[in-house]
Amino acid sequence: MQLHITLLPGDGIGPEITAEAVKALEAVAEVYGHEFTFLEQAIGGVALKQFGVPLPDQTLSACLASDVVFLGAVGAPEFDANPLELRPETGLLALRKALGAFANLRPAQCFAALAGCSPLRPELVSGADLLIVRELLGGLYFGEPRGLVSNTEAINTMRYHEFEVERVARVAFQAAQGRRHQLTSVDKANVLETSRLWRNTVERVGLEYPDIKLEHLYVDACAMHLITNPKRFDVILTENMFGDILSDEASVLGGSLGLLGSASIGGSVDIYEPVHGSAPDIAGKGIANPLGAIASAALLLRHTAKLEHEAHELEEAMRVVLSRGYRTRDLVGDSMNFCTTSEIGTLVTETLGEIADMRHSYHAV
Repeated sequence: MQLHITLLPGDGIGPEITAEAVKALEAVAEVYGHEFTFLEQAIGGVALKQFGVPLPDQTLSACLASDVVFLGAVGAPEFDANPLELRPETGLLALRKALGAFANLRPAQCFAALAGCSPLRPELVSGADLLIVRELLGGLYFGEPRGLVSNTEAINTMRYHEFEVERVARVAFQAAQGRRHQLTSVDKANVLETSRLWRNTVERVGLEYPDIKLEHLYVDACAMHLITNPKRFDVILTENMFGDILSDEASVLGGSLGLLGSASIGGSVDIYEPVHGSAPDIAGKGIANPLGAIASAALLLRHTAKLEHEAHELEEAMRVVLSRGYRTRDLVGDSMNFCTTSEIGTLVTETLGEIADMRHSYHAV
């Protein structure tokens, strides 16, 4: 397998965690005989400093010409006062739109070794394993009209078309077919017209998937159940803003937002990135958790490269590292006993090699 990957390390801890994801992908390529090439480009605050825009033309061209895009993080406090078009996050939204990646997959689970790291009771989170499918190109983040009406008034528009709901719903139903055959569609249909369109469309698409058990929940009820009974969920389907919020909430199941990866698929080029932000307060300290980025690399192997075995083995390497007691700072609090960003990345790659050698020895016998 040959794969050309455009890297967008971005801002804050982005370069640190991207380096560990690349290390993991390089290890996969070496162990399983693939060829992955990498080209780094600027986005976000880094691009604003170098080129004056958050998504330079050369970055977009490189992304469109690649097989897949891997992004670290965007955002920095120094740009918070900038107009919208000159903020780092605008570059990411523009990239998603240009590549047409309309479905964002955000798995969230509680590793057995981390049940005690969650702020929730271990018996609530142990065994929780869900997938949030977030619509990525509609809703409040892209709806028009938008902007400042005056110094005392602003407007954002939540807008959805039927086809946008249809296509992301099919992604969610198909994902549920490969899991536990349960789909929860989340909306606010009691007060929002867009949510009534959403619910009606999901109901209609659901008729094509009679093997899937479909339920509907209001977003506030879903938020409550994520905390009180997370194991009731299999696949959650929802619109852009609700998905953004709920997936961050779901990070408490595993103990840290730093553990979650994501895949943005469905367009001309897929995008992979950890769910967390740029965390400028810890940038450069070597304490960021790279497992969300490595988990994103595993999703890249599964969804774009179609290398399910390699994806599973990389995820297994992460589980083994955690089961052996290795932790980053976000999982141990103020304890002095933690691994650095690069140490965790190295442990994962070394463990991947161990697993591959063990599988080879088993089959040889």
